[in-house]
Amino acid sequence: MNLEDKLKQLPSDAGVYQYFDKQGHLLYIGKAKILKNRVKSYFKFTPKLLPADKLGPRIYKMISEVETLEWIVVPNEHDALILENSLIKQLKPKYNILLRDDKTYPYIMIDYSEDFPRLEITRKIHKGKNIKYFGPYSTGAKDMLDSIYEIVPLVQKKSCVKGKTACLFHQIKKCFAPCENKISKEEYSKIVENALEFIYNKTKLISKLNEKMLQYSNDFRFEDAMMIRDRIKTIEKSQIKSGIDLTTHEDIDIFAITASNKKAVIVRMFIRDGKIASSSHDFLKVDAFDESFDFDYEEAYKRAIINYYDNEIPLLPKEILVGIELGDTVELEEFLQIKFGKKIKIINPKKDKKKDIVQIALSNCEELLRIDSSKNQTTIYEELKDLFTLQTLPFRVESYDNSHMMGQATVGAMVVWSEELNTFDKKAFRHYNLESKDEYSQMREMLIRRVESFEKNPAPDLWIIDGGETLLKLAYDIVSSVGVNLDIIAVAKEKVDAKAHRAKGAAKDIIHYKDKNGEFKNLKLSTSDKRLQFVQRQRDEAHRFVINFHKKQKRAEDKQISLLQIKGIGEAKIKKLLLYFGEFEKIKNASVEELKNVLNEKDAIIISNYFIQPKD
Repeated sequence: MNLEDKLKQLPSDAGVYQYFDKQGHLLYIGKAKILKNRVKSYFKFTPKLLPADKLGPRIYKMISEVETLEWIVVPNEHDALILENSLIKQLKPKYNILLRDDKTYPYIMIDYSEDFPRLEITRKIHKGKNIKYFGPYSTGAKDMLDSIYEIVPLVQKKSCVKGKTACLFHQIKKCFAPCENKISKEEYSKIVENALEFIYNKTKLISKLNEKMLQYSNDFRFEDAMMIRDRIKTIEKSQIKSGIDLTTHEDIDIFAITASNKKAVIVRMFIRDGKIASSSHDFLKVDAFDESFDFDYEEAYKRAIINYYDNEIPLLPKEILVGIELGDTVELEEFLQIKFGKKIKIINPKKDKKKDIVQIALSNCEELLRIDSSKNQTTIYEELKDLFTLQTLPFRVESYDNSHMMGQATVGAMVVWSEELNTFDKKAFRHYNLESKDEYSQMREMLIRRVESFEKNPAPDLWIIDGGETLLKLAYDIVSSVGVNLDIIAVAKEKVDAKAHRAKGAAKDIIHYKDKNGEFKNLKLSTSDKRLQFVQRQRDEAHRFVINFHKKQKRAEDKQISLLQIKGIGEAKIKKLLLYFGEFEKIKNASVEELKNVLNEKDAIIISNYFIQPKD
């Protein structure tokens, strides 16, 4: 069925529509209150089917590439908005604006219903009327809390109050031992107030830490002094010094976006009790705009707000300030009302201090873009895109490797490279315990598990697979099966006489990729080529990470093997069991009949009895 026939079949319901090009690649996802009216507005039908004249350059280019479309009908426009956001995060359409960061930020909380309340970090909403939240904190929450607990003698651990005797914290004067009634609730509440002053006033906390750092330095405790120095830097990172005080106790969130030279950045600022509590920023993906830079600010603000508030938010703002006048905020305000049961206005302020705060956020956007352009570090990403005909610049790269020894301790690993950090994002690294027995199935299992997590943790720009063309095709099959736009390359050692060539100083790697026509190609680059070295660095880090995890898991399994050997079952038999059952826990829970599939009846009974009998 051709595109024009598809357009004639569009229903008058609310829903989500998807545009595809002639190769079947997903171009764009949108939502509509009335699908028929919204989708047809992109086209003109006479003298023949063409993009509508009123479209901007970016959308005109996109519609020119559309070969077919699909749609999903939903009950109402709100459901369409939620589905649209979910699909965009998972499928990464070429022409949608994609935000990398939609995570939940941590908060600091205190539960006043407790007799001796503590400060804790949380990302969730907790039940209780007497809970107070502080934040969100894009960075530095743990460093702030660790610092406060060192400076102020709060109850250090949850379990402390339940104990009946004072512990080490009391001996080192970090706690007044409420467990032994050495302090009253009234006296303790004053300590809590003192602790909260450091949350309300980061400058005061940093000043106290500077004193501590100097003290450590004077005592020749240089490692401790360096730790405090790093902690101060982390806490300062989340601060935007404005000098502005709203003179009210309002809670306000600010979103500011600026685009320039085919790059865009979003700054979020969080005002709590009238003062700036923290800020964060992220660069937006806009590299689909090859011919003319036509940045859609409306879509960017909408995507930023929906992404952020689609999470649990312990402390909601009174209002949201944005950097431009949005055409229609009703839809977004309804989304917030339905999700949180609270009316939150979205405003572009025109005067007074709120306008000044938004301007500070916009100025920070411009400064971030200036700093980024001065780095001139995108060359390698542009070269990789050109060399491997990638759809997008590979600013975020995930690399995969797996490891096992004769089927034992079968594991996989994912490492992540971030262009923004200009290094590996170690917080995003992941380990996988795998059940599959061969390398092909292990890679398949690991990649499928990663694809299933795309909604919570969106897909990167590029996958690098440790392997050859077979594994590359496997990876493309997996992402194609769920419709994700994702570039993939594979890197494999050159084989000499069917064995990988690993001669020192001459590691000749072959890179496999898919060209713009969909054909699988491979190439060998000089060992001095920076593009090859970048890919090798990703592969080597994945290999290092997975090997370390494999050794750890292998040691654990070896301990399990030695335990069974005591009972007369040799290592060879245990390896047979592990190859069959995949993991130790399954052996432990297996019946005699299941164990007999691997070993003789006598050995099966010995193993079964060992786990059934109570241990001293």
